[in-house]
Amino acid sequence: MIDFVVQQFAVFLTQMSALALDPVTYLYLFGSVALGIVFGALPGLTATLAVTILTGFFGNKFPVEQSLIALIGAYVGAIYGGSYPSILLNIPGTAASAASALDGYPLTRQGRGGEALGLTTTSSVIGTLIGTFCLLIFVWVLLAVAQNIASPEKALLALFGILVSGTLMSSDLVVKGWIAGLIGLAMAMVGLDPILSEHRYTFGWSYLLSGFLVVPVLMGAFAIPQIMTGLRTGPVSGRPPQVGRIVPHWRTISRNMPTIARSGSLGVGIGALPGVGEDVAGWVSYGVGKSFSKEPEKFGRGSLQGLLSAETANNACIGGALIPLLVLGIPGSPPAAALLGALMINNVTPGPTIDPDLIVRIVAILVLASLATFALGLFMARVFISVLKVPQTIFLPVVLVLTTIGSFSVGGGINDLFIMVIVGLFSYALIRMEYPIAPLVIGVILGGLFDESFRRAMLVSDGDLSVFVTRPGAGILLFLNVLLILSQVPPVRRAMKRLVARGISDAGASDQPGSPS
Repeated sequence: MIDFVVQQFAVFLTQMSALALDPVTYLYLFGSVALGIVFGALPGLTATLAVTILTGFFGNKFPVEQSLIALIGAYVGAIYGGSYPSILLNIPGTAASAASALDGYPLTRQGRGGEALGLTTTSSVIGTLIGTFCLLIFVWVLLAVAQNIASPEKALLALFGILVSGTLMSSDLVVKGWIAGLIGLAMAMVGLDPILSEHRYTFGWSYLLSGFLVVPVLMGAFAIPQIMTGLRTGPVSGRPPQVGRIVPHWRTISRNMPTIARSGSLGVGIGALPGVGEDVAGWVSYGVGKSFSKEPEKFGRGSLQGLLSAETANNACIGGALIPLLVLGIPGSPPAAALLGALMINNVTPGPTIDPDLIVRIVAILVLASLATFALGLFMARVFISVLKVPQTIFLPVVLVLTTIGSFSVGGGINDLFIMVIVGLFSYALIRMEYPIAPLVIGVILGGLFDESFRRAMLVSDGDLSVFVTRPGAGILLFLNVLLILSQVPPVRRAMKRLVARGISDAGASDQPGSPS
């Protein structure tokens, strides 16, 4: 085991050296991180949108190594950038930074906005490094397990990823998330049958023979509704206040290292859950931080612990979200779903057969992106005090132009724009009805894996469905899928709550003095 760790560390150092000695790395790295910070800091734009737009520009046009630098740099920068308006204006730049506003803005009103920005920058970088370290360690364990995965397990894993994302991303009824995911799964069935090359649901339109391409779907589902919502909402009011010293005091950082370490671990764990995302990590870590704090009454009134809990976790979630993405091909968050689409466009198929050297390279890029975020974050903080005054009605049309160019450049021509607009309008309608959109995109991306794996399993077993039960791994995954569905049925949920309550009461009774041991 020690030899393996030493070997991977040596490969990591080799990749780091290759990236650090290439001047092109810094051009892509600092440019993409800066773009990501811009998208995260401007309310109405998101990390998912940043990765999606770059996917359109870098998809299959540049070497995959350079594309990864741009995409991961934008991802890391955007998750961090959302803290600027949260702290200065009480307006979360991204959903991932919503919990940061609870204590960041009160600190700004106390004249400590610069201190809050400096601590946020430092904790974000530390959180990203914690997630990166866990990615480097745990991804190999899961890859070893994933080597025994065959077609039945792949099909059930894809279905589980769609159902889990629908379950965890639904703000209203869970069934709405499932419906969105199954719509995406149905969209993935359009085109040529991957086994027999038969036409399916093309309605005579030759463009649909290749199915719904990932980039137009990403652009339509994530960008168009965001633009329409921003223009419909109108300009955001608020005047960024003056801030003081931004460079953090290292004594404050060292004093809060237990909070940062705990929040980073939570962020990685939550990020590894398929389809959850950085916003959930921030809120959960914030709640846990309050329960562990010696001064919980200060949370929501300008607590440094509250701010550090949220910001460390949502950035550590990046590394956690990449673990199921790289090992199983199941994204851990909406930006990771966009990154999955970008990898597939660049002919990289995440899963048990992924190139190990590519994983180490991604880890090296994450480390460099976190360092670039620290440097640019402290430098750009004061700049964004002025940039945040720009109304959405100015920059959102610019985003629309970028998404149009990115979708058009994929290769399908004007038909890609039709798909982007149709998917965008449909997604906007779903959002208005409180349906989550990320499960739809995950359904489109994972639908191909489910379709091909399920069909192949049926061909190998001569149509015998028992193959999904007799194989141990498939049986476990089938049980998890069924359990997930049944857990949302009201009678079953009530029964589970009663069992949990009975177990708690029995445990309490056994702890009473005089109870039999």
